[in-house]
Amino acid sequence: MSQFSSGDVIADRRADYARMLAEGRDFAAAAELMEQSLELAPGWAAGWFRLGEYREKAELVTAEDAYRRALELEPEDVFGATLKLAVIGAEEAPDQPPSRYIESLFDEYAERFDTALVEKLDYSVPGKLAALVVPHAPFALTVDLGCGTGLFGAEIRDRTRHLEGFDLSSNMLAKAEEKGLYDRLGQSDLSLPAELSGLFGPDLPHHRADLVSAADVLMYLGSLETVFPLVADLLAPQGLFAFSVEDAGEEEGFVLRDSLRYAHSEAHIRLLLAHHRLELLEIERTTIRMDAGKPVSGILFLSRKMA
Repeated sequence: MSQFSSGDVIADRRADYARMLAEGRDFAAAAELMEQSLELAPGWAAGWFRLGEYREKAELVTAEDAYRRALELEPEDVFGATLKLAVIGAEEAPDQPPSRYIESLFDEYAERFDTALVEKLDYSVPGKLAALVVPHAPFALTVDLGCGTGLFGAEIRDRTRHLEGFDLSSNMLAKAEEKGLYDRLGQSDLSLPAELSGLFGPDLPHHRADLVSAADVLMYLGSLETVFPLVADLLAPQGLFAFSVEDAGEEEGFVLRDSLRYAHSEAHIRLLLAHHRLELLEIERTTIRMDAGKPVSGILFLSRKMA
């Protein structure tokens, strides 16, 4: 967790002991020790968030108080306290997660992203999504949204003349740069309107892409009301949009899961596609990764912009 130092040596030491207790699954004792740490460093936002996690796992109702305190001290919500409050039933689930939370999450994850996701969590979306797309290749220009370290870029590089990658996390973009796959990389926030998103500019025209991809991205966005207009603005007529979601099953619309990721229903996605004049070409249900030892069900979509 970023900012996980209080600035007080004794408070940090007690927090370390609390972490060890939590690793041993004694969450009540971990919470008690974390409370002692925060008596020494009451303005430590990351510490309050960690206390909330320990209390939540110990099934203590005071988890809410800790998360709210973390949010008061860190209003940009870099730790995702608003999502935690929703998961424990203290607030309604937000339509979108805080951008600073997502940026921080992936900035910290970037160094170990490929190893953790592919080798440990059996993440398979880039290859499976590429398999849907490749029969329609070659492409003149591909825009890879939420490109991360370039896992989908590696799958599609030989099938596209020009490849652009955009991500919210600067550290992810730095890792993608190291791979030398992309002709252009840029920072973008998909939760913002087109003119603020970072996807368009003097040399980034509208309707330039004949393929837009979003592999394992939409589950970090919740409501997709900003994303689909951005995609429509990026796509040339007859351009393809290939993307994945976590499967919400029988739920309507989209739901926030305990993992702090959003799942979307097939019916909801079909409505969005139709509304934005995207014709559904293919759909595939599959396991997209493991999470806590359990398979996560997802849906892959391939759609085409109508002329």
